[in-house]
Amino acid sequence: MERNNKKNDSAANSQLSTVNSQLITPGYCFILAANFLLFFAFYLILPILPFYLTEVFNANNAAIGLILSSYTIAALCIRPFSGFLLDTFSRKPLYLIAYFVFVAIFAGYMLAGILSLFIMFRVVHGLAFGMVTVAGNTLVIDITPSSRRGEAIGYYGLMNNTAMSFGPMVGLFLHDVCPFETIFLCSLISGSLGFIMACLVKTPPKQQVEREPISLDRFILLKGIPAGISLLLLSIPYGMTTTYVAIYAKEIGISLNTGLFFTFMAVGMAVSRLFSGKQVDKGRITEIISLGFYLVCSCFFLLAACGKLMQVNAQFTTVLFFIIPLLLGLGFGTMFPAFNSLFVNLAPHNKRGTATSTYLTSWDVGIGIGLTLGGYIAQHISFDVTYLFGACLTVVSAVFFRVKVTPHFKKYKLR
Repeated sequence: MERNNKKNDSAANSQLSTVNSQLITPGYCFILAANFLLFFAFYLILPILPFYLTEVFNANNAAIGLILSSYTIAALCIRPFSGFLLDTFSRKPLYLIAYFVFVAIFAGYMLAGILSLFIMFRVVHGLAFGMVTVAGNTLVIDITPSSRRGEAIGYYGLMNNTAMSFGPMVGLFLHDVCPFETIFLCSLISGSLGFIMACLVKTPPKQQVEREPISLDRFILLKGIPAGISLLLLSIPYGMTTTYVAIYAKEIGISLNTGLFFTFMAVGMAVSRLFSGKQVDKGRITEIISLGFYLVCSCFFLLAACGKLMQVNAQFTTVLFFIIPLLLGLGFGTMFPAFNSLFVNLAPHNKRGTATSTYLTSWDVGIGIGLTLGGYIAQHISFDVTYLFGACLTVVSAVFFRVKVTPHFKKYKLR
């Protein structure tokens, strides 16, 4: 009898463990759909906004750059505070509020009759985006088992990559056949469907913890600063690439549509998400990031060499130019969920929002620096040197990660 009871208890524990480690749940599927629809709405209008500002408001290139950058600046400003709010109050209501405001702004774009009103909407849109992205990442961590956190973050990020693959292409197609109001309406519909999905996500009740006094650690994860420095250095060349690669391609004589560069990068990221998260869940966080560094460093050196190689063999260089983003996507896609998990594993449960906002803030600051620095170097020297400088930064980041971040993480990680 006693032996049978032990067997029953063992079977029950095994079943409970299986349930607790289950990743694919209705809540997880809903938040994946909400994330895809949000980013699809975002990427749908991204490539047509310069045309909209030029054709509707007669804005010049300098003004367009300033207006569009206000979105990123606003998102960057709100992120440290969003982490604090998510760790202080219930997360799902804040997620839904930010999601609703983000979606409502698409209707505002259709009603904006003057440029100043459009700029105001753009700033509010950036604030909502900064909040909803931190909240979404944090909720994914809350509703998935810790044993499969890396895998969960990887698939969640895959939704961003999928939206990035299709959104700009659909937006540019609609621009050729539809008025701008129709494109904004499509984004509004996509965002509204995403908001419905977000409402259906069930989250665990927030754990009551003792309120800590206001300090810097409530806004920035201090233990995550070394990793943040490494991530910042890595994101500078990424910002250079996403902004200036089309101009670089035209300058060196690549005649094929450079939109394929971003498509191949998105494909590489999507493929890497399928396996990198599982490796993270096996505790190989620093090893996965190191592997990604090898790929990314090599790719940026190859990208910098394309200008010279084009003079030797144009056909080979053109093929290489489009292999590079595929490998870049594999490298960055491998590192993203690992870096996210690294930050979260350095934070207690009541500071997950702060950990996520520190991770995203480090990335955004680097991209902003890349936008400015890349243009300055290219204007005064060349794009070859720009990408060579970016490649050197990835080497510095990799060395810093190996020497400083890895031992720091192993010393202070909580999970």
